[in-house]
Amino acid sequence: MLFAISCIDKPGQAATRQANRPAHLDFLKSRGDTVRFGGPYTSDDGAAMTGSLLVIEVADAAAAQAFAAADPYAKAGLFERVEIRPWKWVINNPGG
Repeated sequence: MLFAISCIDKPGQAATRQANRPAHLDFLKSRGDTVRFGGPYTSDDGAAMTGSLLVIEVADAAAAQAFAAADPYAKAGLFERVEIRPWKWVINNPGG
């Protein structure tokens, strides 16, 4: 089942994001096909990262919650809020 994980950074946490970015990317890469796609939210001018959007494929909501909690960004306290919702990929789904 697909889940969208939408995370918004706490204000003034650019240094926390940068310090944990390598571990965050390693975490995501280590999960193989679980991460269907993802990337950062940005400021209007694209210069600053302000959050994260991931779509993952896991068995259920509990697994999605566990995935989100294990992210190094979450462990570092980067996020002001996190929303996890079941998601259906309809437009441009490479799987059909």
